[in-house]
Amino acid sequence: MKTYSLIIGGKTVPTYTHMEVRNPASAGVVGMAPKATLEHLEQAVFVADEAYEKWSELSSVQRAEACMAVAQKIEDHAEELAQLITREQGKPLNGNGSRWEVGGAVAWARHTANLDTPIEVLQDNSDGRVELLRKPLGVVGSITPWNYPVLIAVWHILPAIRTGNTVIIKPSPFTPLSTIRLVELINEVLPPGVVNCIAGEDHLGAAMSSHPLIRKIVFTGSCATGQKIMKTAAETMKRLTLEMGGNDAGIVLPDVKPEQIVENLFWGAFLNGGQTCAALKRLYVHESVHEEVCVKLAEFTKRIPVGDGLLEDSLLGPIQNKRQFDKVVDLVEQAKLEGGRVLVGGEIKRKGPGFFYPVTLIADLTNGSRLVDEEQFGPVLPIIRYRDLDEAITLANDNPNGLGGSVWSRDLRRAAEVASKMECGSVWINKHGAIQPNAPFGGTKTSGYGVEFGMEGLKEFTDIQVIFS
Repeated sequence: MKTYSLIIGGKTVPTYTHMEVRNPASAGVVGMAPKATLEHLEQAVFVADEAYEKWSELSSVQRAEACMAVAQKIEDHAEELAQLITREQGKPLNGNGSRWEVGGAVAWARHTANLDTPIEVLQDNSDGRVELLRKPLGVVGSITPWNYPVLIAVWHILPAIRTGNTVIIKPSPFTPLSTIRLVELINEVLPPGVVNCIAGEDHLGAAMSSHPLIRKIVFTGSCATGQKIMKTAAETMKRLTLEMGGNDAGIVLPDVKPEQIVENLFWGAFLNGGQTCAALKRLYVHESVHEEVCVKLAEFTKRIPVGDGLLEDSLLGPIQNKRQFDKVVDLVEQAKLEGGRVLVGGEIKRKGPGFFYPVTLIADLTNGSRLVDEEQFGPVLPIIRYRDLDEAITLANDNPNGLGGSVWSRDLRRAAEVASKMECGSVWINKHGAIQPNAPFGGTKTSGYGVEFGMEGLKEFTDIQVIFS
């Protein structure tokens, strides 16, 4: 069993205390993660701030080449990273699992390396020349969740360093090991101090949010934590990118052929066992096709193998941790008491270790049920019957979250009209959650602040300076 260290200034830095990281499928110890102190954070801030001076002065071409080298390093170690992700996070190696996650990290890194923020000439005439420059911020603090420990780390790190910033990343205490290894690999191709990793308990994130030398926080996680970050960041006027919780709604129109949409419906809801911010979490289905959609989706669900992610035939794995497992169980049991009709799943039948919960579909619920109103973040989908389309749109929008949504129809024009009325940052038609590195992604309402990906996401790691001459 390996004992991991912090990565500060390009060096491994041991800690006095450690915490066990356990496999959610077997309960076995994967490794011992370091527990950083506030003194370690200060050390990381010092070296990141020191490295910023030279890193920010490199040319855009030099930084692009360095980012491409990072992408290649990840690809060279893809299987190692995938195995580690599966062991600590639980997702399968195959399907849309760990190998897919690492492949996505490589693709995002390469795409980001090819982006740039050249000088924009706003005016050049007899009245003078006006140029808009985008300048790096300084030290960026990254706080990542446990559902995609490598992919989300790349989402945070690559645009930061591409624009000339340096980074301190704090991964979730549930899944720190693959992020630590990722940062070790990054440090094989970048100058010391450009990317640093501290791991430990949640108080480190609060200290990062209030630290005067950290100029920006990029965070992916719960709404409650994001709101705390926003409060603590206010005194130092930090730049923020907050991608927070979603309770994404899908609306199925009456013209669908259920057999044609059930596969995309399933994976839209149950990618990573539903442990995805932009997963489909509430499904509103017109009464004319409601029962057929329920039947077809239940039939498809029963064919999906759930098991230990290290087994090559598993397509879904366990819930990552006990706290989330208990929440899912509580929401389902409450839904049953409220009259929810379990179409498939709903009861724990598997014996032995691991946080395995069966993929569960529940019908006959309405808004007001906790399972509909709250983000379950697990392998459960409530299916709500509706009669009037305007009513369905109102119900879909009746939630404080606004991350993603979807519309399901054979009439693409009609679907687009419905999509435009949904209160969320991204809407997909006949699919759900299909994010891309070239398209900005972020939430409305309480689901986020700012965007990630593409040029819009890259610009969030810069300050604007306008030069008049």
